[in-house]
Amino acid sequence: MTTASPLHLTFLAALSLTTAPCLADTADDDELVAAYGDKASISLATGTRQAMRRAPAVATVITAEDIAAMGATDLDQVLETVPGLHVNVAPSMRNALYVMRGVFSLQTPQVLVLQNGIPITVQLTGGRGNLSGGPAVENIARIEIIRGPGSALFGADAFSGVINIITRGPGDSPGTRVGARAGSFGSAGAWLQQGGKQGGLDYAAFLKFERSAGFERTIESDAQSRNDRGFGTHASLAPGPVNAGGESIDAGLDLSWGAWRWRTLYKLRDDLGTYAGLGSALDPIGRGSGERLISDLGWASAIEPGGWSYAANLSLMHYAQRYAVPPQIFPPGTRLPTGVFVDGMFGAPEVSERSLRLSATATYAGWADHSLRLGVGHDDLDLYMTREINNFSYTATGIPVPAGALRESPLPFIYPQRRHVDHVFLQDEWQLRPDWTLTAGLRHDRYSDAGSTTNPRAALVWDAGVDWTVKLLYGQAFRAPSFSELYATNNPIARGNPNLKPETTRTLEAVLNWAATPRLQLNLNLYAYRMRDILRTLPNPAPTPGTRYSNTGRQNGRGLETEAVWDATRQLRMSGHVSLAQTVDPATGLDVGNVPRRDLFLRADWRLASGWRINALANHVAGRRRAPGDVRPPVADYTTVDLALASDSSAAGWTFSATLRNAFDADVREPSLAPGLVANDLPQAGRSFTLQVGYLF
Repeated sequence: MTTASPLHLTFLAALSLTTAPCLADTADDDELVAAYGDKASISLATGTRQAMRRAPAVATVITAEDIAAMGATDLDQVLETVPGLHVNVAPSMRNALYVMRGVFSLQTPQVLVLQNGIPITVQLTGGRGNLSGGPAVENIARIEIIRGPGSALFGADAFSGVINIITRGPGDSPGTRVGARAGSFGSAGAWLQQGGKQGGLDYAAFLKFERSAGFERTIESDAQSRNDRGFGTHASLAPGPVNAGGESIDAGLDLSWGAWRWRTLYKLRDDLGTYAGLGSALDPIGRGSGERLISDLGWASAIEPGGWSYAANLSLMHYAQRYAVPPQIFPPGTRLPTGVFVDGMFGAPEVSERSLRLSATATYAGWADHSLRLGVGHDDLDLYMTREINNFSYTATGIPVPAGALRESPLPFIYPQRRHVDHVFLQDEWQLRPDWTLTAGLRHDRYSDAGSTTNPRAALVWDAGVDWTVKLLYGQAFRAPSFSELYATNNPIARGNPNLKPETTRTLEAVLNWAATPRLQLNLNLYAYRMRDILRTLPNPAPTPGTRYSNTGRQNGRGLETEAVWDATRQLRMSGHVSLAQTVDPATGLDVGNVPRRDLFLRADWRLASGWRINALANHVAGRRRAPGDVRPPVADYTTVDLALASDSSAAGWTFSATLRNAFDADVREPSLAPGLVANDLPQAGRSFTLQVGYLF
């Protein structure tokens, strides 16, 4: 958006194409709600359920019906359909990176991901874990997404957005459902869902097993190719295929009794390949596993109109990453200035951590035109086990030295760490006039190791007419330093810095929602933000070798998202969005790189009279420039087309579906970071086909 023309073109596009988060509240049609799920309300924006149209946020809701219609088999396929959100990947373990509105980093900790309101943040990196993966989509009831800051309500990491994955509860899984799926890349899986009621106990259970050999795409040149050119060796395994297979187990139990609710979710991602390698060098042998357990006990009082209502929650998350076969960082024959790794260079960083969280909220509606919400909480975040299995040490200047056989390193990459966080927040929803609402909030977080921060929000919502809603939003947010950024040691490549401050951002948004007709909804979202104190690595002062983390970066971003949903007939829905983003370093005026400047998404959903459903998706990603100093050509644009055919899954009996993803076998690549260790970027899956069958008793 360096000139006015893209802005004008996209504003015009807002009037002619693309997705709105809610249509059900403008087209009061039970049939449409049954087909597409409840998109008319959201809880994530304020902590209480309210109409999407009046929610003080830029939000998207994705329902179980949506997920089934598009034939999605994993969370990343679902999230790629959200305006302003692009799913990038890391070369190590193909870790998903959720890039919201152009905010990109190695772990993308700037997007807070919740599961039933519980953060799934891994304290080691601030992300979701290198061996994590998403939850089973068959057990998802709905996903609520907020684009923009959310720290005034959710605290750390609700920086560029918040994603809340809500799993199926007793009311979402009546009866017994079994399903199985098989498809390309040697993929196969089966699952069981059960829900019901026994006396006063409501319950839902879920179990799923899945495996895949992984897609085969070729990496033409990797990090070892670069080493070979420098040392005159021929050790690289490139060109060669990525290592992307794995297995998974998902299990869940949800119990409700009166005001109490207990949920436990278990996720194991096992025998995972290292994708492009931990060191961006092809590794055909490394296999890792990530294990996560989330259990929470919640209590909520009855809602009393005009009075107080209360809620409390105690949650525990355990995360562990292990390597059954240590990753091969560089292949056999690798030569460095310190010697030759005859059998290859291996390193397996393993961790276990535990997050215990206690929170309580109170809501008061006894004042006319006000709804007051207060909350307090305490987090105990414990990285209690760290170790590394490797066959090397370091010189004083940070160069790996061959150390013989594999062994547990006497000097781990980080020592166990623990932090405590206390928070308090206050929020008021004030009905200024029948058509004006002001939502204002403030939250204070105090860290035992990273100082304190206070973050406000304000949102003014105006029902300008029967068909028009205008929103003006302002918010501040922060991202706390991870344990690696604070405490990484015995690794001169990137040492921790205990004096770090949180990253901060300030965001201003303007939103226009227009129900042009009872069957056509158009949205326009404009935003601008300023990020400060971004955590990046800088060279250590001489004579200390290597780098260390510092609060040194800045980034300014602005953009727009246009959305539209059109029910052309009672059987045909057309939707889509256009997203434009510009992200620059204000110190240089240069694009920060690696993120899409343009994204166009189109979807058609056709419900046949026979009960079958045809779904078509097209996604065009473009304008990904390189970071300053990276002289490679820009990352290639791509367009993918997905097709799905499914029978009605709401009635008892058999259900069938077939999905063709990337139908035209586009060469999809995500950027490898400078200096381009994977020179031609990171290849993604090609054309794939999936068949699925289910039965509801």
